Formats: sequence, structure tokens, C-alpha cells
Amino acid sequence: GRDLLINGGISLLVSLVAISFYISIRFDKKFSLLALSALFHDLFIVFGIFSWLGIIFSIEVNSLFAVALLTIAGYSVNDTVVIFDRIRENNNSNDSLSFNQIIEISVNESLRRTLFTSLTTIIPLLTLIIFGSYSLYWFSIALVLGILIGSYSSILLAPSLLINEDKSNNYEIK
Repeated sequence: GRDLLINGGISLLVSLVAISFYISIRFDKKFSLLALSALFHDLFIVFGIFSWLGIIFSIEVNSLFAVALLTIAGYSVNDTVVIFDRIRENNNSNDSLSFNQIIEISVNESLRRTLFTSLTTIIPLLTLIIFGSYSLYWFSIALVLGILIGSYSSILLAPSLLINEDKSNNYEIK
């Protein structure tokens, strides 16, 4: 069991390095740092929640937890890449809008896809939580938490960190 956990940790580190390499090639410096920050945010929150669950309820972390973290990492970075790609596309095709408006439009265009993808992934995980075996219970809980937190960070956290503090932009509420 200990060897599996160590190998899971090593595979998580290798995959995070590979994801970091891919993101740094795909985006410019600011976008890649924010995408990686959102990714680590998601992993740290899930890891923190399970640390507290381990303290309070004596839940043990096993190799399935490492697999859940790998899955969360891939899922989270995919959502962030989709939204950042949309921002980049809209920024290249729109010269009349401010960058903050482009971010808002891009998030709105990606919102439906991200929410539907998350929902269709969470539904089978909920059935695993309710009807699955105990060995898959905490794995499924970790994935549900990771998908919810990853969707939050992809939709709200990462794009909002791109917003410029432009005092000349007066937005009207319509």
C-alpha cells in the first residue's frame, strides 16, 4: 500500500510537471501562471479538505486518492484552457472592445459548456457515491469536490485574475 501511494505521488508530480510544460508552451507568461495557479488551487483545496476529513473522521488517503488528484488536475486544466483559448480568440478578433469586456464575453460563451460538462460528470459520480462500493466512495467524493472546485476556479477565479484595473471603464448595469 505504501509503495502504491509513493508511486501515485510520483506520478502526480510528473503529470504536474508535464501539464506545466504544456501550459507554458501554449500560453503567454501571464495566462500560463494563472492557469497553473488555478490548477494548484484546485488540488490544494481538495487535499486540504481530505486532510481535515482524515483528522476528524480518520479517513485514510490511498492510491485511489492519488488517481482522483490526477483526474482533477486534468479536468481542471482542460476547463481553464478552454476558457483562456476563448479569451485569446476573442481578443484577436475584437479590436473595439476592452480586454475586460472580452474576458466577460468569453466567460459567458464558455459558461454553458463548462457547467454542462461538469454536471454530466457529477451525475455518474453521485450514483457511485450512492450505489457504489465503499472502496469507491471516497474516490467519488474527491472527484465531485474536485470538479466543483475546478469549475469554480475555471469560470470565476482564473478569468477574474486577468481583469485589468482600468478606472476609465464605466460599466452600466442593464
